Amino acid sequence: MFTFENQVVWVTGSSTGIGRSIALAFAGHGAKVVVHGNSNIEKAEQVLNTIRAKGNKALLVKGDVTDRDQVESMVSEIKAHFDRIDVLINNAGTMVKRSEIASIDMESWKKIFDINVNSVLNVTQSVLPIMKEQRKGRIINITSIAARNGGGGGAVAYASAKAAVSTFTRGLAKEVVDDNIYVNGIAPGIIRTPFHDKYSTKEMREKMASQVPMKREGEPEEIAGAAMYLASNYANYITGEIIEVNGGLLMD
Repeated sequence: MFTFENQVVWVTGSSTGIGRSIALAFAGHGAKVVVHGNSNIEKAEQVLNTIRAKGNKALLVKGDVTDRDQVESMVSEIKAHFDRIDVLINNAGTMVKRSEIASIDMESWKKIFDINVNSVLNVTQSVLPIMKEQRKGRIINITSIAARNGGGGGAVAYASAKAAVSTFTRGLAKEVVDDNIYVNGIAPGIIRTPFHDKYSTKEMREKMASQVPMKREGEPEEIAGAAMYLASNYANYITGEIIEVNGGLLMD
């Protein structure tokens, strides 16, 4: 059984969807969870209250992960409150919009990379000094099946950004392994979250789900299980790995 007693776990973008499920799962297994929100701060507060109502310790930080100053402010707040960060889940990210490459504007392209890639750099760089001082840490980056298959209609920019996150994961794993910091990723397939409520039509989702060997969308909790595994002692000999959680849609 997983146990994360006395471990501090920061989940970026944990107000809804996959991030919310990951935050609740770690809290349910004893972790002190740092909930993060920005535009959805009210939803993040609900996650915080849910965790605390069950007697678990949690902290809420608010900020834009694409802004380095705000990120460093959040990290300072976490350090002051818990004095450590054992596990970082870089989950914050979104598609922004669907657009074919022939018509996408540069502003949208840059925004997609800012939210999905630069945010990971900002948060990781700000947390690494703490983990290196501890001589221990786990970093788990949420990428996507799109990083491997190019994404669905109008999602090339998003897929490209997530591919950068996957490559960043593998490269960083080599850089920090001597500090006992292990870096891995999770690539969700089609997961039933507000993400697809916003960016995919009902017809698109039904078509995508029909192509999955399991014939259904995944649940956010099924991504949380992979995150807990990678953060646990059961994964002590794994780094630089991307776990595909997609119901068999993409098999290695």
